[in-house]
Amino acid sequence: MDRQWNVSGGAVLGEEGFCERSVHIAEGTIVVDGAAGARQLDATGLLVLPGLIDIHGDAFERQIMPRPKVVFDKGIALRDSDHQLVANGVTTAFHALTISWEPGLRSLESATEIVEAWKRARPALDCDTRLHLRWETFAFNAVEQVEAWLALDPAPILAFNDHTTSYVRKSANPKQLERIVGRTGMTREAWLELLQSIWAQRGRVPDMRRRLAEAAKSRGVVVLAHDETSPEERDLYRGLGADSSEFPLTFETAAAARQAGEHVILGAPNVVLGGSQTGAICATEAIERRLCTVLASDYYYPALLHAPFKLADPAEPGFGAAWDLVSKHAAEAAGLPDRGELCPGKRADLILVDGSDRAYPSVEAVMVAGRLIYDRRGRA
Repeated sequence: MDRQWNVSGGAVLGEEGFCERSVHIAEGTIVVDGAAGARQLDATGLLVLPGLIDIHGDAFERQIMPRPKVVFDKGIALRDSDHQLVANGVTTAFHALTISWEPGLRSLESATEIVEAWKRARPALDCDTRLHLRWETFAFNAVEQVEAWLALDPAPILAFNDHTTSYVRKSANPKQLERIVGRTGMTREAWLELLQSIWAQRGRVPDMRRRLAEAAKSRGVVVLAHDETSPEERDLYRGLGADSSEFPLTFETAAAARQAGEHVILGAPNVVLGGSQTGAICATEAIERRLCTVLASDYYYPALLHAPFKLADPAEPGFGAAWDLVSKHAAEAAGLPDRGELCPGKRADLILVDGSDRAYPSVEAVMVAGRLIYDRRGRA
């Protein structure tokens, strides 16, 4: 009966809000009826919620490079990130792996090492950990390898990123430049010289984008577009198969995506902190204007848990909609229809949360595919 559970005594989040009922699990799936002899998980006094789905998180980079030029083993970093994810209630995570023309942490060489470390570590990870391939559109040397990675199992997400254009703009600002150059191990002068040589090849971008878009389409890979600056750019990437807008830089761009029925992904830290730290659009305002449908951890894993509690009180009707931002809608945007809700037939990814202190919700237990992987107080 190890694969059969009855989770009882808690307030279970459903389509109509919270209600006191049991969640029955068999062989990793939520089922209608409980089995005699199933193991019991006591959720008394707790909220029973769908597990968090993180469609874009790059906090694992801090485990690899906690300080500029200090690099730790990728396997250690991935395993430690797994512990952080689970403790914060994340049951599915896409590591946002940037693949750039830059040397250092975001180089093709580093990305290759991380992918190989992920392959080795994944069977032992508790969170369902996948890859989100953030291909820098000027990383021409990486196209062939990224194309090959689209065949990974489980399938990755592919995101089109253009940071190079903004780098050209930021290159005149010493403070902005310092953080970018710090992760490459290069001198400022050498990096600027490399940037100019890459920028001179910008005419190659459209063909390379098209090539990867076609490869992703042929494999059924979910495609996103990152940091879109305008509705026109949203049109461009929509034409390349990017059905969601990730971190759009203007409300007009977000509105264009929503008018087309597309998901708009913004950062949960933006919500928790009360605004963007880079001057981008305010995620809370976007949610209030119905211009944001998904939140991602971005650079800080705990934010994914805290954001819904910041947006709504669990005692109020709006909490279910706030939680959809980090579960149901995130599953839709990631192309994972088997999870994100606590209803029969869905994968049994769920968390028990003590939400009595709204400012500091606490994850008390975590199940991934019906397997109890974290039980803070030994309730089972």
